[in-house]
This record gives sequence, structure tokens and C-alpha cells, in this order.
Amino acid sequence: MHIGKTLVGTACLVLASAASAETLTIATVNNADMIRMQRLSKTFEQQHPDINLNWVVLEENVLRQRLTTDIATQGGQFDVLTIGMYEASLWGAKGWLEAMTDLPEGYDLDDVFPSVREGLSVDGTLYALPFYAESSMTYYRTDLFEAAGLQMPERPTWTQMAEFAQKLHQPGKDQYGICLRGKAGWGENMALVTTVANAFGARWFDEKWQPEFTGEEWTRAANFYVDTLRNYGPPGASSNGFNENLALFNSGKCAMWVDATVAGSFVTDASQSRVADQVGFTFAPHETTEKGSAWLYSWALAIPTSSKSKDSAKTFTAWATSREYAELVAETDGVANVPPGTRESTYNDEYMTAAPFARVTLESLKQADPADPSAKPVPYVGIQLVTIPEFQAIGTQVGKMFAAALTGQMPVEQMLNAVQQSTTREMKRAGYPK
Repeated sequence: MHIGKTLVGTACLVLASAASAETLTIATVNNADMIRMQRLSKTFEQQHPDINLNWVVLEENVLRQRLTTDIATQGGQFDVLTIGMYEASLWGAKGWLEAMTDLPEGYDLDDVFPSVREGLSVDGTLYALPFYAESSMTYYRTDLFEAAGLQMPERPTWTQMAEFAQKLHQPGKDQYGICLRGKAGWGENMALVTTVANAFGARWFDEKWQPEFTGEEWTRAANFYVDTLRNYGPPGASSNGFNENLALFNSGKCAMWVDATVAGSFVTDASQSRVADQVGFTFAPHETTEKGSAWLYSWALAIPTSSKSKDSAKTFTAWATSREYAELVAETDGVANVPPGTRESTYNDEYMTAAPFARVTLESLKQADPADPSAKPVPYVGIQLVTIPEFQAIGTQVGKMFAAALTGQMPVEQMLNAVQQSTTREMKRAGYPK
């Protein structure tokens, strides 16, 4: 009888514990680092049996749309948001995000790179914790370069990249000279296109907030991007974003690829890359200037003020962006897979040896300057984006037009004229200059 009472009592405690557990709904992007975080978060749940995690994993464009709608309406669907520097600064300034203060002892915020902290802050207040940070870089097939008698410079120009692409483009063998983002979206194709434009000396706006898409620099950059990708890229390039190009590169179909530095650990992972031992890494291409030729971005975790589980959400975000989490990744998936770009301590001798892409990543992150992204003065902050509330809509619209030029629906000159008109109209409607 006593044993029965004990068993019943234990069962009631377990049920009571489960019933009292708080559920956090986490919205994140469907890239490999975040999917790894979801997998490893079972460790967090074991350590915190009073917190359950409910994951909503979405494609990048869909994630941004869902989060923007939810936070602007204070819908409260999510407790943890995966956002970037663009949203952190704008939403933090509007009071839509919880300030990341009172972090756990041992979190060591000073270990996080200053440029990353600043990018996620408003007036010195941090509004998101960085999961990983990235710049952009050039990936290339060392075996194909050697076979063709080519040598990749440490700092290539886009003109050189096009020349290499022409020589390495063999569509009959399912081998394409270059893979670049073509999928429409302010954070998809326009992230890459804007760095190409920066490299050619272009800028989104002059000092008086006038768009410059019909100027010589944008004309050269846009023609270069469209011609190079149409002539030497894979078929259907207008549908390819980061994930699609990563899959193409890992399957051996891209001789070169310019994209986020975070892909380094995936292209060198033999379990998912057929070319893991044949990848070279160097800096993102420049052209007339190196300013703004490589971007600066961070996927970070933030807590909306509409969350009803703020304390638990902060416990999770601190854990997922901590040294403890980095050590867990190193232990389970290997040191080269530690989330890059956020902490000085990551870049120790062991990591630098294990990750052949680490040096270029680190130097690119240190060189990127969102306050000085162009050869000419600009009124905005941002390398691959413009940190104003209107940019999300404007950038998405421009991205659609660039994708249309890529598919041949409109000539480049006509596309740039349309971009100029629509962007000018939207900026006037928004009251710029302010």
C-alpha cells in the first residue's frame, strides 16, 4: 500500500511538472546552423525540464515576412526570434525587442566582436544575442583551377572572376563557371547584388537620399551581374538563394561561388560535400574599390516585448549563443562547425587549424565597415542593405526586378529605369530626406 502511494505520488509530481512547464515558441531560418541548434537544444531541455521548446523553421524570405507582421502588430506568436542586424537596430529603436541586459554570469559579452555587438545595438543597448556572424567570401574548386592552369588571386576582381568562369564553364558536364544568388529578396539576391554594386563604386542613395540606379556605376554592376550569371551560371539561377547554391556547390556543379562565410564548415564537411577536399577560400571580389565588397551580417536571437515568457526566453537565448553551446557543437559535430564570427575565443589555434576558411572569415569581418560601405559618401548605414524601415519593402521590390532581368523578362537598362522610378517614388512617399 505504501509503495502504491509512493508511485502515485511520483506520477503526480511528474504530471504536475509537465503541466507547469513553460513552452517557448522559437522562429528560425532553415539553414544548417539553425537546424543544428534545434537538434542540440535537446541538451537545453534536459538541463531545463521546466522549459519546452516549440520550433517554427521557415525559409528565409518567409521567416522575415512572418516576423515583421507579427512584431509590428504585437501578435505575440513567438518568444524567440531569429533576426539580423537590420531588424535588431530598427525594432530595438521602436521598443519592440527586450534589451539583452542582466546576462548570466560567465556569458562574457566582452568576448563578442565589437562590430557584431554594435550591429545588434541601439545607442549602446544590445537587443539581440549573436548566434553566428558572417561576411562574404569566394569559394572555388582547387582541382578545376589546377587542371585549367589557373591561379586564384588572394583578392580577385569581379572581372577576373568572369574570366575564370568563362574558362571553367562546361554545362555539358554539369559544371558551371560561377554560382551566385538570383532568388528575389532583400536578404537574398540583393545582399549579393549590393556588394557587387559597391565594388563597382555604386551606392543606393546619394547624400540627399536620391537613388542612383541609372548612373554609370550601377549600370556597369548590373550588366556585369546579369551577363556573368546568364552566361556562366547554372540554369534557373533566378531561383537560387544561399541554400540552393550551397547544394549545387557541394554536389560539384559550381567551379566558383561567392556567398556567406558561414558556408565554410559545410563545403568542407565530407558527409555533405562531394568536393570537401577540393575547396579553396579567398576574399570576396572587388573591382574599382574594396569598400563594401564583402558584407557584414549576423543571425541573432531576440525576444519580442510581446512574449509572455521573457525570463525563459532569455535563458534559452543566452544558452544558444554561449561558449557552452560552442563547446557542445565542437564535441558533437567537430570544432570546425562551431558557429563562426561572434567570439574572439572561437579563433584559437585549434579552430584556425581545423577550419581552413577561418582566416579569411576573420579578416573579412574585421575589415567590413557598415558606416563606410561605398567609394562615395552615403547617408545610411549598411553594406548589403540600407538600415531604414522602408528598405525591406524597397529591397524586396528591387530584388524582384533584378530576378526579372536575370530571366530575360526585361533588358537591364529598362530594369534599372524601373528600379529608379519605383525607389524614388517610395522614398518620396516616406518623406526623405528627413
